Amino acid sequence: MPKPLWVVDLGLIPYGEALDVQRRLVAAKIANRETPDVLFVLEHPPVITLGRNAREENIVTPRATLKAMGFDIFRVERGGDVTYHGPGQLVGYPILDLQRTPKPKDVGWFVWAMQEAIIRALATYGIAAERIEKVIGVWVRGRELPHLDDSFDDATRAALAAAVAQFSDRKIAAIGARIKEWVSYHGFALNVNTDLRHFDLIVPCGLRDRGVTSMQAELGHAVPLDEVKARVAHTFAAVMEREAEWHSREEVMPFLVYEPIHG
Repeated sequence: MPKPLWVVDLGLIPYGEALDVQRRLVAAKIANRETPDVLFVLEHPPVITLGRNAREENIVTPRATLKAMGFDIFRVERGGDVTYHGPGQLVGYPILDLQRTPKPKDVGWFVWAMQEAIIRALATYGIAAERIEKVIGVWVRGRELPHLDDSFDDATRAALAAAVAQFSDRKIAAIGARIKEWVSYHGFALNVNTDLRHFDLIVPCGLRDRGVTSMQAELGHAVPLDEVKARVAHTFAAVMEREAEWHSREEVMPFLVYEPIHG
């Protein structure tokens, strides 16, 4: 029987700290393949990250302005272009031995699996999400804006209405992974109650002809983030043909004694 998938909630954690935790656990798994497979679920304070293929011009806001707004900026080893992380967004970092997945050493399947886990979780909320061929991520299509409750201010309502009118394809989850000696890290970011106005500071994933959305925007009301964490952890474990087993951060600490990998 496959070993359980550890799910560890890191809460709201600075991007650099979470990156160090990932890199140390990857080093531990490369040194000892019996180290547990872990899905970290968490939020970040506002941060912009640039992947391996990112173009600087896709950050359309001056860096001094971003710094004054409290944004960190990181260039990292994941795939993809420029993206945003912030409060109200569920970030998932699967640290897995891809030699022991249902389709071993198949990176394309691993990307499909992350998409599938998110699509299944969104379906439980009545959100019909899908893939778009040759464009990584998870998408919502259509031009119908739901009735928005009192959690939305007037500026956000107007921005959402404009986005729906302009874009029939709206990204609800971004995906960008890195593989080191068949161990995965980085992962996915699902917009739950995310402030979508922050995406105006960049060209998200370098795509100028598509928009961005969130669960809150599609449903018309906020969604408990802890509830979404649990559902996504469940569907991700199911796609990986594992049982989800929740563990504390303290239980992972003994594996983080290795020097972090880079690149």
